[in-house]
Amino acid sequence: MARKRTPRKIATAAAPKSIAEAAQRIVSSSHLISDKSPELSEFEFGLIIAGHAFDRWMIRCMAAAGVKDMTPTDVLVLHHVNHRGREKRLADVCFVLNIEDTHVVSYSLKKLAAAGLVAGNKRGKEVFFSTTQKGEALCLRYREVREACLMPGFSGAEEENLRLAELARVLRTLSGRYDQAARAATSF
Repeated sequence: MARKRTPRKIATAAAPKSIAEAAQRIVSSSHLISDKSPELSEFEFGLIIAGHAFDRWMIRCMAAAGVKDMTPTDVLVLHHVNHRGREKRLADVCFVLNIEDTHVVSYSLKKLAAAGLVAGNKRGKEVFFSTTQKGEALCLRYREVREACLMPGFSGAEEENLRLAELARVLRTLSGRYDQAARAATSF
């Protein structure tokens, strides 16, 4: 005799108050919507698509600047190593970029070194990385492409810049919350 399957109960967000409100919820995973904050699911979807768009942008901007075989991580690592003209250790790069897997950054640094864009200087047990002249020139060319292709979409008005600054603050705050939740999930 076959057992009758009972449907799984899935927590769903409270019903939208109006058809217009329901139509405005743009999420990728409706089953994750929480009664406590349906907006968080909307934010997460925005973060997903913005993250992929930003990755695509970095790759294409770097290709336009002259190097076609870089990953988003390679681009981020190169720019951070170039940041303020100071040498950086692998651990420093991982920490600032919030990349947990050091081997991913290590691979990028090796790839960038092989391309002549960064150089490592060993002191004791540590290796300190800095950009070469070629790497610094590439970062400046990337900036030129960024100014030409991305910046025309921004007005530079004080109000717009204040909104961007607030959004950056919120993203950093949420990064901390997601990091804490990730730690909690490891022992769940």
